[in-house]
Amino acid sequence: MAYLAPAEFVTKMVDAGESKLLMSTRDTLIRSYMAGAILALAAAFAVTVTVNTGNALVGAMLFPVGFIMLYLMGFDLLTGVFTLAPLAVFDKRPGATWGGVMRNWSLVFCGNFAGALTVAVFMAIIFTFGFSEAPNAVGEKLGHIGEGRTVGYAAHGAAGMLTLFIRGVMCNWMVSTGVVAAMMSTTVSGKAIGMWMPVMIFFYMGFEHSIVNMFLFPTGLMLGGKFTLMDYLIWNEIPTVLGNLVGGLTFVGATLYATHYKTGPKRKIA
Repeated sequence: MAYLAPAEFVTKMVDAGESKLLMSTRDTLIRSYMAGAILALAAAFAVTVTVNTGNALVGAMLFPVGFIMLYLMGFDLLTGVFTLAPLAVFDKRPGATWGGVMRNWSLVFCGNFAGALTVAVFMAIIFTFGFSEAPNAVGEKLGHIGEGRTVGYAAHGAAGMLTLFIRGVMCNWMVSTGVVAAMMSTTVSGKAIGMWMPVMIFFYMGFEHSIVNMFLFPTGLMLGGKFTLMDYLIWNEIPTVLGNLVGGLTFVGATLYATHYKTGPKRKIA
């Protein structure tokens, strides 16, 4: 399992950010659509495992398979580009601008949402035999997840909103650590192991991931969850996106860039 030193993999992070900013609209949308779809399928898989085994840890241990697959296929999640794209601007790479960063984030958001929504519709059909009967046990679980993580936060007012935001921060601290961990190795096994650990932590701890939620909550709405579209947007998706942005960029991207790419001058001993 070949390991790259921090100075080497952080350089790869900056290069990746530049590549994403210069990518065509077509490729950005295709890659983000597929990323959203695969991660949504992994979430459906993890919830199914949790319901069938009664053990949330087993579901969390298996959820990273989706994240690993989409990364190895070169697809893009919003949480990842939150962390990587700004680094190209920090480094003043040719053509890298904040306008380009916002364009990339917007396109990836749209692609991720479309992909996750596609799988949400597919899974809702499966859970209800084409909407011809009540949801099965997994479908009922998805509806309850949506309720607890929207109106459940709303019931606590400002404290609930703060908790939601911090869970979003913590989520992308872990997920983006997984993205970076994949760059630490040059082998498939090394990348998979590096990604698996922090992604398992985020899922088991119940942190808020904007793209996973693009699947969970629309599915919950289609399956009769007792919350509304506005509940989902105001009391989950929007604060989660902001928390994911802060967590990934602050605790992973900017931190690694500052200490391993733009290293401070060494102390001079008198």
